[in-house]
Amino acid sequence: MLDAIREHSKGWLAKVILAAITIPFALVGIDTYLRDAGSNVPIAKVGSESISVQEYGNSLQKLRNQLQEEGKTDPSVLDNPDVKRSILDRLIATKLINAEANHLRFIISDDQVHQYLLNMPQFQQDGAFSEDLYYRLLSSNRMSASQFENSLRADMLLQQTRQGIVATAYNTKAAAEHALSIEHQQREVSVAEIKTADFLTQVKVDPAEVKAFYDKHQDNFRVPDQVKLEFVLMSASSLIQGIQVTDQEVKQEFEKNASKFQGDEQRQASHILIGFGVSATPETKQAAKKKAQEILAEVKQSPTKFAELAKKYSQDPGSKDKGGDLGAFGRGMMVKPFEDAVYSMQPGQVSDLVESEFGYHIIKLTGITGQAQSFDAVKAQLKGDLLYQKALAKFSEQAENFSNMVYEQSTSLQPVADAFGIQVQTSAWLTRADGAKFFKSDKLMNSVFSDEVLKDRRNTEAVEVSSNNLVAARVVDYKPASPRTFDEVKAGIEDYLKLEKASKLAAEKGEAALAGLKQGKDADHLEWIPPVTVDRKNAQGLTELTMSNVFKIDTSKLPAYTGALNSNKGYQLIKVTKVSSELAEDDSAKKAAAAELKSALAAEYLAAYVESLKAKAKVNINEQLLSAGSLTQ
Repeated sequence: MLDAIREHSKGWLAKVILAAITIPFALVGIDTYLRDAGSNVPIAKVGSESISVQEYGNSLQKLRNQLQEEGKTDPSVLDNPDVKRSILDRLIATKLINAEANHLRFIISDDQVHQYLLNMPQFQQDGAFSEDLYYRLLSSNRMSASQFENSLRADMLLQQTRQGIVATAYNTKAAAEHALSIEHQQREVSVAEIKTADFLTQVKVDPAEVKAFYDKHQDNFRVPDQVKLEFVLMSASSLIQGIQVTDQEVKQEFEKNASKFQGDEQRQASHILIGFGVSATPETKQAAKKKAQEILAEVKQSPTKFAELAKKYSQDPGSKDKGGDLGAFGRGMMVKPFEDAVYSMQPGQVSDLVESEFGYHIIKLTGITGQAQSFDAVKAQLKGDLLYQKALAKFSEQAENFSNMVYEQSTSLQPVADAFGIQVQTSAWLTRADGAKFFKSDKLMNSVFSDEVLKDRRNTEAVEVSSNNLVAARVVDYKPASPRTFDEVKAGIEDYLKLEKASKLAAEKGEAALAGLKQGKDADHLEWIPPVTVDRKNAQGLTELTMSNVFKIDTSKLPAYTGALNSNKGYQLIKVTKVSSELAEDDSAKKAAAAELKSALAAEYLAAYVESLKAKAKVNINEQLLSAGSLTQ
């Protein structure tokens, strides 16, 4: 079971789909609730309940933002139809479970809602629920307390129902140990290849076969339609030109982040503290200052006696008995007035009085170790960082204006280029696939090949092709799809047919060899690679095809064999000569296996439950709306 579940949950896309049945959607964050009602056009109907375009769009945008923040993937990947459908499936599952919970009369009491609300971190201030913060957040999102609490109640109901199903996932200790044994099982494997290439000289292709193949598959030999585009790119980088950063701003940034540039530099200092306490009156502070000035005069008269004077006068219990020695420290480790003074001094120098929240300090810098980066050394880097920060801020401010202008002045890109100081660029001839690779966006090229853009020669919408990069394009020339001539593709077809025939011969020889091996016959003509020991997590260099077959072989009798066609490369024979299922007495590993098995069972149960609800409910999806690009912006 674990193998099957793992096989179906590889990759981030599968995890997104799995999340549709394992994560209560609205409890992910407060953003789900704090949205305007938006469009009421339904993208799907679940029984009597509707899922609006706005609800779907908000869900997709939330995932887009989350992935962007985590740096997991280019958010344009979310234009993939499978991802769009997984988000809708998630919403449908939520509607189905909520409807069933209401039908079964599950109840979330007012006390439960309020208790959950009191613990929501979004409304916490200084470790406690803030009523003022709560109402301010709701007000800024145009939502009443009753609306929010009803949404919260519905989501808690979903969570309660889900937990009830998940709680039924039970596995025995023996099942967990068996799963762990399978997970850690090792197999000694060897592989032999019967290569297609070795049979190429044995096959011939008749010219009539080549022509017949061409005639039957002409659609496969068409040159796709192509476009030549004008496009504009607005990015944070494109806005840097014209942005100014002064030397003063760079200096302030250096001082503000001095700890980042200290390198391995540390300073060693001693001090004498005359404290006055946080609640000191002006008179008390004045008295402390007078005493500190008297001690400072004594220190300046006899600088070599600093340690003695510290032991005599200092009120810092942590350093007094050590002659005021504070040891070595870097930036950010002392209060700012103290740090500023220390980092402005030279070794052996004694400061004037330095006031901090603790009192008056007399400081002696006793040494400097290591070396900090100088302002001049990092000035260019800091200036570049500040320029980009300003450009990012400007991009955020101007992105909506850019998108609006592209749409409103849709017959040309020159106005938007002039307004934002960017260039109109021209592409080479591009197919839809070429353009998707060039711009790294299927969405943009889908827009390019729409009737409005292709036939009416309008601008595309502004599309976010990657983080902080917006592109708009328009078609300036078009070539319709056209067939390649027989002469153009004849040689390629001939090679393909030869490969097909040779591959068939390799497969026939491989299957014959496999049958012989299973009967115990020798196969001296086979060249086996040296055996390697693998488990489910360590392939030891074996291919994915090999590994997908290694653990499917029945090993009740060894050696055990199987075979697989390796595309047009040939036929692969796989031999297992040894199986080891020894399991160390590791309680933590057993607990982890039990938890993984329980989690997998819970996901299976919940998925089955949702499917059973779907079978009873009437679910209608507006496929046209689901495929519409505007829903993903």
